[in-house]
Amino acid sequence: MTPEETYASFRRHGGGLAAARAAFPSAPLPWLDLSTSVNPHPWQGGRASVRDLHRLPDPAATAALEDAAARAFGVARSCVAAVPGSDMGLRLLPALTGARDVAVASPTYSGHGEAWTTAGRRVTLIDRREIPSHAAEAIVLVNPNNPDGARLSRADVLATADKARARGAWLIVDEAFAEVAPDASVVDAVHDRLIVLRSFGKFYGLPGVRLGFVVAAPEVTQRVRAMTGDWPVSADAVAAGCAAYADVAWREKTRARLQAGATKLDRFLIASGLDVVGGTALFRLVSTPRAADYFQHLGCRGILVRPFDHNPSWLRFGLPPDSQWRRVKETLAECAALGERQ
Repeated sequence: MTPEETYASFRRHGGGLAAARAAFPSAPLPWLDLSTSVNPHPWQGGRASVRDLHRLPDPAATAALEDAAARAFGVARSCVAAVPGSDMGLRLLPALTGARDVAVASPTYSGHGEAWTTAGRRVTLIDRREIPSHAAEAIVLVNPNNPDGARLSRADVLATADKARARGAWLIVDEAFAEVAPDASVVDAVHDRLIVLRSFGKFYGLPGVRLGFVVAAPEVTQRVRAMTGDWPVSADAVAAGCAAYADVAWREKTRARLQAGATKLDRFLIASGLDVVGGTALFRLVSTPRAADYFQHLGCRGILVRPFDHNPSWLRFGLPPDSQWRRVKETLAECAALGERQ
């Protein structure tokens, strides 16, 4: 593929290290994946035993997981249903709500629009400023948003939820990054027309566990359980989630650690000539007319970042692990130097 074709092939979503290895076969190892916005300092607690992996998860264990998550979210357990990743949760939404048309505040994670389109629903992409007045049967809001980190305040989201409820519509809030912006969360205020999605993998640094939650009124979570069956998540997900959500000290320490990392990454990005236009403590979004050049050079150095279809000037950078900061700084400096010579 040409560099332009390579750049375009990574625009759908983050990840894809196998494709990156194929596209950049001479890149030094190990690969550094900064494209997925996952905490580079994963929670290190216990996991499922071999005995637990040898049998189906007990429904009582899944209930204990939902109880642990409910305590962390500040909501009743009856309002929490575990699913194998928040991406699976969002794909249940068309059937859960019955909405025939949906407005998705954009630009945002493409999986939301795909889920509704695949289900045969009418999807309209709207500006976030249109949310309070839009007349769709369901409105989807990612808060904080991916990829730009834009956020609405808790008060604004709750006011929008009340307006939707008054006209019989749904508000769905994807809070995949809420652990680093807890003040904006509305997870503790769900009602019969407000559904919140929560992710485990991003903040806890364990996306391979595949764990997320649909948080909603009990009649909605009952339908989720009916759709996902008696064993919705794995034994590893149960064990990791129960222990991690109970670890309050780790959660608070990690929030501060991630914010410090985001500030440090901003310095490196700005020094290399990039304009930081948004983000959260888990990722930074930059804008540059040389986005394709940066992506190509970073890839040649074994560093994968995230480009975007809807804005070819954007790149998203996740935080590197502590051992890789120097590598990121030096590669960004190389990108800047190449631009000065062109």
